[in-house]
Amino acid sequence: MSTPTKRVAFHTMGCKLNFSETSTISRDFIQRGFEKVDYQDTADIYVLNTCSVTGNADKEARKLIRQAKRRNPDCAIAVIGCYAQLKPDEIAGIDGVDIVLGAEEKFNLLNHLDTIDLKGEPKVIRSKIDYNNTFTPSYSLGERTRSFLKVQDGCDYTCSFCTIPLARGKSRSDAIISTMKLAAEVAATDAREIVLTGVNIGDFGNGSKETFLDLIRQLDHLDGIDRIRISSIEPNLLTNEIIDFCASSKKFMPHFHVPLQSGSDKILGAMRRRYKRDLFENRISQIHENIPNACIGVDVIVGFPGESDEDFLETYHFIHDLDIAYLHVFSYSQRPDTEAAFMEFQTSPETKKQRSKMLHDLSKQKMHHFQTEHLNTVRTVLIETQYGGVAKGHTDNYIKVHIKSEYQLTNKMISVSMVESKSGYVDGKRIE
Repeated sequence: MSTPTKRVAFHTMGCKLNFSETSTISRDFIQRGFEKVDYQDTADIYVLNTCSVTGNADKEARKLIRQAKRRNPDCAIAVIGCYAQLKPDEIAGIDGVDIVLGAEEKFNLLNHLDTIDLKGEPKVIRSKIDYNNTFTPSYSLGERTRSFLKVQDGCDYTCSFCTIPLARGKSRSDAIISTMKLAAEVAATDAREIVLTGVNIGDFGNGSKETFLDLIRQLDHLDGIDRIRISSIEPNLLTNEIIDFCASSKKFMPHFHVPLQSGSDKILGAMRRRYKRDLFENRISQIHENIPNACIGVDVIVGFPGESDEDFLETYHFIHDLDIAYLHVFSYSQRPDTEAAFMEFQTSPETKKQRSKMLHDLSKQKMHHFQTEHLNTVRTVLIETQYGGVAKGHTDNYIKVHIKSEYQLTNKMISVSMVESKSGYVDGKRIE
């Protein structure tokens, strides 16, 4: 598509990993002379990086494609990401789509755009996921204060509800020395915080002699970055050694996100998770024993096939008694080509909605309790945004804080007295 069109717009769905990859792809366009504009603006090329964890993600992707075409009927639309790998022909059938790239091809989007005919049939370029063995490093820029650094991709686990191994392939990562070079690039920007991302980051180094613990030990010596956070890590891979290391580190923040999915051993078995609730409870206890002020977030799925009222209540009471700060609650969504989609006793939408609400309410209670525990203490806050005289940021242990200030504080680390707990954040006062 050798034309003078120069305006490109990106939209990212789903996880932090997608954000890091979109950012890397967008920088390739900018280096080639394109002007990056907002997805809501008129562009010559729209790039949609898709997620396919739930059915709603698929519907949202189709809506975004139609919206882009309405903004500029003459635009080119490229669809990449997990949905593109799993259902390329379905996407190609959506009016307005010009090119669909699977997992192996998405980082070559610029080259592929030169080969499409806007008046021709949609072009689908997708390899079987078994052939996707390449690790392509990436990191996000754009959020001035924070960067998502991709350290791992793919997953060797076979959870019965999950399509991610089908969309992203086998677990793989780069060598530590290469990862450190990429981290140094981030450190040379304005970013003050790095979030380590991947599909299953605790599996870093799989197939080599290097481990995730080795990686974070090296990253602890990275100059130019004040904070490093570990994104979601499987409880069976969150070892006591990792927890002990984070407890002694000044760079790694007292913040963990650990997927539980269910508090019922019966359901965990049906999900083919690699742990039981006892191990999960042990990990939470180990974190608090070593890092008393740590913020711990938990993923949980409601309405998995066969989840009875008793199973759900077992999960509810288990989480109720856990010393955690918040929940990410997902309603089970049937995904094609997964074992769970063919299981008996699929849960009704009404039941999922009711259970989801109970856990959302519990999450609000947990967060309020966590915030209240920290009132009348002083914590360091990295200010991320500031509008209308209100600066907003997060403490080291991930409490969202609002501070009134006449001075521009964005991207500054400041000491804050925690004054009053509100819904989802704490009002704070800067300590001069």
